[in-house]
Amino acid sequence: MKSTEDVNRVMDAYADMVRRICFVHLKNRHDTEDVFQNVYMKYLLYEGSFASSEHEKAWFVRVTINACTDWLRALSRKKWVPLEVLSEERAVLNEPSNEVLETVLKLPEKYRDVIYLFYYEEYSAVEIAKILGKKENTVYTWLSRAKDILREKLGGEWS
Repeated sequence: MKSTEDVNRVMDAYADMVRRICFVHLKNRHDTEDVFQNVYMKYLLYEGSFASSEHEKAWFVRVTINACTDWLRALSRKKWVPLEVLSEERAVLNEPSNEVLETVLKLPEKYRDVIYLFYYEEYSAVEIAKILGKKENTVYTWLSRAKDILREKLGGEWS
């Protein structure tokens, strides 16, 4: 089990990233917080060690994506959201500066992941391939397709 100092250190380092990944997948604040807690519980109970800070960060990315996927797959999850929660979330997403984020959130999961990791977390395609356990060329293809979709929906250039 990890020490309090270890947990505090990784909370400072990765909490924002974990929340963003959760929100990109789950699209609401309440599920995001639940999965966020699950990810940090997994870290607390994780008995292994990390070779470097990059390895640790990649572990958090992979565990967070897996936890979100598990959360969405759970059959016991309710398929409804109270109207007041929906209006809160929509208010955040309706800001003009979030048009790109809203479009990214609508992408299929595989494209959403690579776009998020590439543009928001600034991983290279090679690093993304390792994190997701995919071939490099697959990641390049998904990035290209995702950019095409975003270009079509948003207009303009995506580099």
